Amino acid sequence: MSKRKNRTKPKARAEPTQKRSVAFVMPGDWDTLECMGYTTLAHNPEIVAAVDTIARLIGSMTIHLMENTEDGDVRIRDELSRKVDINPNSNMTRSNFIHWIVKSLFLDGNGNVIVWPDTRRGILRDLNPVPPSVVSFLPDGWGYKVVLNGKEYSPDKLLHFVMNPSSNTPWKGEGYRVVLADVANNLKQAARTEKGFMESKWKPSIIVKVDALVEEFSSPEGRKKLLDSYASSAEVGEPWLIPSEQFSVEQVKPLTLSDLALSDMVTLDKKTVASILGVPSFVLGVGTFNRDEWNNFINSKIMPIARIIEQELTKKLLISSNRFFRFNSWSLFSYSITELVSAGAEMVDRLALRRNEWRSWVNMPPDPEMNELIALENYLPASKLGDQKKLIQDGGE
Repeated sequence: MSKRKNRTKPKARAEPTQKRSVAFVMPGDWDTLECMGYTTLAHNPEIVAAVDTIARLIGSMTIHLMENTEDGDVRIRDELSRKVDINPNSNMTRSNFIHWIVKSLFLDGNGNVIVWPDTRRGILRDLNPVPPSVVSFLPDGWGYKVVLNGKEYSPDKLLHFVMNPSSNTPWKGEGYRVVLADVANNLKQAARTEKGFMESKWKPSIIVKVDALVEEFSSPEGRKKLLDSYASSAEVGEPWLIPSEQFSVEQVKPLTLSDLALSDMVTLDKKTVASILGVPSFVLGVGTFNRDEWNNFINSKIMPIARIIEQELTKKLLISSNRFFRFNSWSLFSYSITELVSAGAEMVDRLALRRNEWRSWVNMPPDPEMNELIALENYLPASKLGDQKKLIQDGGE
């Protein structure tokens, strides 16, 4: 029995070879540093912060109902577009609804989220989020069935958002639970170690050596009495007057968190979380803000997840093959006001943008006199360009 227990007891991880510090843990204080049990991803502060950033950004984007035309894609404004973009659920706004979908994909749903569309006579009434705890998936040949509270549903009757498809069951997502499990446990252990270290009582800054043969020092009460007599004082900075034959004072440097290299390990784990989830490290407090890195994060991480939601909404909610849903990512990128003004001026000069559209870039209200396209030569309206005198031939007046 004892041998079996010894096999299952976890071995202490070896310290890095370049670190020479030695720490002693008293048997009575081991419970302040021990980390037991499983921690879900939803309870890890770093992972939650990264996921919340992704979910909040995607939830803040408006959803446009678009239609393909010969002149390009145009936005459609009708009751369906309003339903999806403003109040997809009677109890939730679009921001909260999309936030829940993305957060569940990463955490509780483990790469899978089910939404039940409530339709009556072909009209969409509500998009009802289904808690991941009541959802399971049952393989059915090359396809599958969705089981909600023990009742089977065909996947074409539900919205099934999938992230990180599985290799064996490509219709089912895997999420990042397995990949992040060890990192989450390391971060939990680091937080537990720091908390236990700060609460530990084994951190004296001054050690006083006394003669143990003296009867007064043999009991805790005697030592406290002598300490009050010689060391305690009412004034800050007042010197101690102690017998040289009986006392010897030494100053010691307590073990710090830097000696444990805890900060370096936490930083490395945070960078690992950021790398796996695809968020910039500064989102988790490592490093400083970088605009190029942020814009790349929007393009490479935010928009691919938004495409998952776009395509599922388009596939299951729309009948017309010319229409589709699209997130508007314009507001997520980091631009300076100077760049917006310069880019707008270039497009206005080339008849590619109206001045009211330009004003909307910098959150200015439209002006009724700025709807016309204008061009150079004193910025004439496009309809008046042919009336310039230099273009009129002799005798044409």
